[in-house]
Amino acid sequence: MAASASDSQRTIYLGDFIHSATLTTLSFQCNTAIGVDEHGTIAFIESNITPETSISSLAKQHHWQESTYSTINTLKQSSTRTTTFFFPGLLDTHTHAPQYPNTGLFGSSTLLSWLETYTFPLESSFSDLARARTVYNRVVRRSLANGTTCAAYYGTIHVPATTLLAEICLKRGQRALVGRVCMDRMSPGHYRDVSAQQAVKDSEESGDAITALDPSGDSVRPVVTPRFAPSCTPEALAGLGALAKQKDWAVQTHVSENKAEIELVKELFPEASSYTSVYDDAGLLGEKTILAHAVHLTPSEMKLIAERKTHVSHCPLSNTCLSSGAAPVRAMLDADINVSLGTDMSGGYSPSVLEMVRQALGVSRHVAVERGAQHALSVEEGLWLATRAGAEAMGLKDKVAAFEVGKDWDALQIVLDGPVDDEEEGGAEEVEKMDEKEELEAPVDVFQWQKEKWDDIVAKWVYTGDDRNIAAVWVKGRLVHSTKAYRP
Repeated sequence: MAASASDSQRTIYLGDFIHSATLTTLSFQCNTAIGVDEHGTIAFIESNITPETSISSLAKQHHWQESTYSTINTLKQSSTRTTTFFFPGLLDTHTHAPQYPNTGLFGSSTLLSWLETYTFPLESSFSDLARARTVYNRVVRRSLANGTTCAAYYGTIHVPATTLLAEICLKRGQRALVGRVCMDRMSPGHYRDVSAQQAVKDSEESGDAITALDPSGDSVRPVVTPRFAPSCTPEALAGLGALAKQKDWAVQTHVSENKAEIELVKELFPEASSYTSVYDDAGLLGEKTILAHAVHLTPSEMKLIAERKTHVSHCPLSNTCLSSGAAPVRAMLDADINVSLGTDMSGGYSPSVLEMVRQALGVSRHVAVERGAQHALSVEEGLWLATRAGAEAMGLKDKVAAFEVGKDWDALQIVLDGPVDDEEEGGAEEVEKMDEKEELEAPVDVFQWQKEKWDDIVAKWVYTGDDRNIAAVWVKGRLVHSTKAYRP
């Protein structure tokens, strides 16, 4: 269920709040009240809330009169068999919106053959705005339902369709970077930019149209998007680098995803010292650049990325599905590179950033087998990649990804709702009387003896949870998705 922009109002949320405090630690703010003002910004945080706490008195301490706010109290739910908490919205730093219909379709392909077989034929059809509208509405709705409050989207080469994607994000309330894909070679003749100059011109037109939709850039912003080095001539890359600098726009592209791709880059750019340096030579590396994949970086490339303060979007599921490899995330973190997470649909088959967290944890253990146990990532680190790192990559680190005064209320209500235990009041008879649909609706069972172990509860959610555990999603205080598990 979506809501309109006018739904933002002063609200006091009562419950348990969890967010990443550091790369390796979580903050647990239990029995807490958070006041969110009419602009969707966290105005105050009060701890040690009890059933006897007067919410009206608390509100008056912050000069909120009783008639000016509503209350959402999840502490009442937590006192029953339901375990519920608030968590920051998830950020997807690399995904291809037009490829959503192809999710799950990759066969035995690797990257380059997959592009020819599946990707280019679908993307080229987005000259049809009716098709684009159908797909883009669905992908934004689906990603919001999975808790993605901000996404970095690749569109197609079509300016009208890319603008439409930004319009849909704005209407549905999802923050987004939206980029028109540029490619003036190595793609079908009917689906490519006719020249480097046209690629830059159309990218500027697309970016200006997106900026006009949201001049503040608070919700949607343009991002310069060369598909990847092999599909762009040096002239196109240089022109796009100049455009990004002139407009102060973000940049997104791919790097070192696949070994065959890396060899192709060496052939096409023989003067470049590395794949990453191709982008640096074109002026495309910087603090607003997101490089997807980075599976096979050399130490010198990691050093260059760190020096430029460029960000990496780790796409563990896509890298597995397309047999690209296992990215050494720990090595990148140790090199002082900000690493976030991307779903990379449809190279990856899931729109869920939570799924990317567990995929990243699994891939890190494969890396650890080869490189040492220190390369394994923890649950806490995975959640940092999904929130704080993503916010930094998309220029939002001061706005979202934590429950702190002054940050925006981009948040999820998580409900872990298993059956009552046999030992609880009602016992086995009550379990038998429960409606089977109700029992299985949320896939994480938290037993009575686990309810106070928040580290364990979060781990259970990360490893076994999905969109059915997300009762509600807010972006800047606006309710943008909810299910029947949401009980305001």
